[in-house]
Amino acid sequence: MKRVLYVIVGCLGLALGAVGAVLPLLPAFPFLMLAAYCFARSSPRLHNWFTSTKLYKNNLESFVRGRGMTWGAKIRIMVTVTLVMSIGFFMMGSVPVGRIILACVWLFHILFFLFGIKTLSSAQAEHYRRLDQESSQA
Repeated sequence: MKRVLYVIVGCLGLALGAVGAVLPLLPAFPFLMLAAYCFARSSPRLHNWFTSTKLYKNNLESFVRGRGMTWGAKIRIMVTVTLVMSIGFFMMGSVPVGRIILACVWLFHILFFLFGIKTLSSAQAEHYRRLDQESSQA
């Protein structure tokens, strides 16, 4: 029963992550991380399939392997989260405590992406991508 729940939640995360990769208002990264987590818990075969998809490779692979993210990926995530959080911020006009909390979360998010995650150049990202392709073919 638990595995079925993981598969369902993983598929939901995958669907929302795929939509988020196309739409600028929905962040893809957290949903794809959720999908990766759930698929890893549900079945090795499903997890292997997910980690071989282009969606995973373009959005999560370098981060999951501890290598970092390109500036483009970081900026895309930060802009998306900023847009989504700004909607909540403006809707909380009469709730100053909520605005303060949301502003602190946003600031932590920005600082984490700037200083907590290693920034890869495009050449480094491409180099790691080629290495991963070679190791998966071997």
